[in-house]
Amino acid sequence: MENKKTTEKYIEAIGRRKTSTARVRIWQAAKASFVVNEEDAKEYFKTEEQRRLIGDPILKGSGAAEKTDFKWKVEARVSGGGIHSQAEAVRHGLARALVLFDIKLRPELKTLGFLKRDPRSKERRKFGLKKARKAPQWSKR
Repeated sequence: MENKKTTEKYIEAIGRRKTSTARVRIWQAAKASFVVNEEDAKEYFKTEEQRRLIGDPILKGSGAAEKTDFKWKVEARVSGGGIHSQAEAVRHGLARALVLFDIKLRPELKTLGFLKRDPRSKERRKFGLKKARKAPQWSKR
């Protein structure tokens, strides 16, 4: 079965958010499926918001998908970060893969903000401070 998978043509892209990284592969298929870390996406991402996040690029961004009769088989490998960060990394990777498939989707996905790698991450703790910016209470004497 592994040989069959490698011979099929797929499009691969990397998505990132905070410390999460997602390697997303998409295939054209007759029946839609979404697999994350060899588990169904509905089981991996528990909340409805996270499931909506990962499906957004296909639902909102692909105007070309309505014109064609195929659906997408999506497979993602995710590591690092928290579950919400992983969902956003999958969304980023899926949007990039769709753009590689059809460049006409780029303006729409870019407008929705799915192609932007969200740069926000936790700031490092500095010496002499309790957290990144929180200083100990100052006293004059």
